[in-house]
Parts: sequence; C-alpha cells; structure tokens
Amino acid sequence: MSVPAPNHAENATDGIARAADLLAPVTADITVLDSTNLRIGDRAVSFQNSVIRFREDDGYNESFALQWKAFRLTQYDDRNGTSLTRDRYMRETGWPTQGLEGEVILEAGCGAGRFTSILAKTGATLVAVDYSSAVDVSAEVNGGVPNIVFAQADILDLPFYPGAFDRVFCHGVIQHTPDPAKTFHCLNAMVKPGGLLSIDSYLKDRKIRPWKSKYLWRWWSTRVSPERLMGFLTWFIPKWLPIDTLIKRLPILGTYAGAIIPCWNYFYTDLPPALKRQWAILDTFDALAPTFDNPVTIAEMDTWFRDASYIEYEVREGGNGVVGNGRKPAL
Repeated sequence: MSVPAPNHAENATDGIARAADLLAPVTADITVLDSTNLRIGDRAVSFQNSVIRFREDDGYNESFALQWKAFRLTQYDDRNGTSLTRDRYMRETGWPTQGLEGEVILEAGCGAGRFTSILAKTGATLVAVDYSSAVDVSAEVNGGVPNIVFAQADILDLPFYPGAFDRVFCHGVIQHTPDPAKTFHCLNAMVKPGGLLSIDSYLKDRKIRPWKSKYLWRWWSTRVSPERLMGFLTWFIPKWLPIDTLIKRLPILGTYAGAIIPCWNYFYTDLPPALKRQWAILDTFDALAPTFDNPVTIAEMDTWFRDASYIEYEVREGGNGVVGNGRKPAL
C-alpha cells in the first residue's frame, strides 16, 4: 500500500471539523470558531496546515523541523523499497498491523510520519503529535487518511485527558527531551487502565560502540546552527562514507576505529547506494544536531515501569538502544 497523497479536495472548514471530531473523545470540550481557530476547554488554539497547534514554534527541536523537511520520505517503506519501519514496529512493540478499529492511539513524537503511516493502517483512531513543525510533514504526507488527527504539542504538557488512550507509542523521542523520566510519567498518564505503552530510548552503557562517536563531537555540533551543520554533512558524508565502510567492515577493529568519526552507515542493508548516502546524512545529523541527547540504562527504564506499578512489562535492548513495553494495571 502506497503512502496516500494529501487530500487537497477537503476544504478548510471540513478539515477543522474532522480534526475536532477525532480529537473530541480525548480532550476538553471543543468548539470550532472558524476555519482556522478552535476553543478547546478554556484554551484558544489555531488550525494551520491540517494541524491543531497547541504550540506554534520549533523551540529546542528546530533541528528536527529542518531534518524532517529535508528528508520527508526517506524512511517511508514504500518509498525506499524496504520493510525497515514496519519490521521495527512489529519487532519492538509486538502490536498488530491491523484490526485495532475502535481503539485510540497516541503517537508522541511523529516526526515526518514513518510510523504514523504504519499506525494508521491498524484501523485505530490515531492522534499524531510532535513538538516541532515537523508534524507538518506527516500531516502533508498522511493527510488523506481519515482516521488521523495531527497536533503540535509538548509531550511534557499534553493537552489530553489522563487515561484517554488505549495505546501510547513513543519511539525515537524520549532521549531528545529535557527529562526522560518525566517524559515517561507524562506518557504513562495518557494510557488508560489496562492499556499499552511502548517506548524506546538510546542506551547508556559502558561499551564502545560506533554510534557513540557523536559524544566526541556534540560539544561542537550543538553550537553551530542546524542549517550550517546540515550543509557540512551533506558535503562531507558522501566523501567519507566509502572510507567509513572499509573501516567498519574490519573485524573487531572496526568497532573501535569506527567510533571516532560520526557516520551512520547502512552498508549492511539492501538499500541502494543513493539511499544509503541519504540515510547516512539524515541519521548523522540526527545524532549530532539535537539540543538534548539523554540516553538511559536498562535499569533506569525498568525502574520507570516498576515505579508506575506495571506488572506486565518487558524492558530489553532494541534497535534504537533500549525498548520498553507494558500493560498498565487495570483499576
């Protein structure tokens, strides 16, 4: 199934009405004021580019807004000819890819929408949220899907009822917030009793790994503008990638030598060369540019679930570092 084209036929009034209808079960009373403005509870919010705006600037996530507008479709499976996103979703959540009609899912940190497209196909009503205007990309690409509502909002100040969601999905996000433990508690508050929470984070451990090369350079990369960093990596990575591939193919030594110069290298995948270069630029920028990079240990994440009284849960190493899945205790 291909990524749907934006639904340009839907006029602004129909768009805001549909968004309000989808959001109504999970938030305070909604009143549509006109084609670009709503009142939600006692809060006036705007509706722009098919997105409900609880915040209207990129804040500390300006690098992600730039990143996802530059690489809008790079990680969509049906655009890159792989099943990488679908496989990661299934492997790390254990959730189905269809048959969730009647459920409501919160996707916290949707970015350009690679997982949005997977979650929407489950049939659930999907509330896709991002802190930055990166949400605009997902809204444009996935805007023709009738069971999604998009919002720009802060995970640490989510404008929804506690316990409003059957499932909460937050992957690739927590480490980029100011306080990962607080972020977990804010997400947990959104899960209904008996509902499911799936999160992941970068892993903090004492091992030497190639992806940790970023910590040698973030003192510099976080002090230059995202635009300048993107320009540099767009020039540098294609030149360095062949050398980096030779280094990382070396048995044992490649692990250590590859942990000096940051380069996210997908030589081990079936991606064509042009996409390997795109992903390398994208993910190297993703590693070096964000304001916050707060990895956590397996023990820390386990403590979050345990302290929140989860009984049915699992915390383990995952593709992004550490992944946690749990069912919130029923009342």
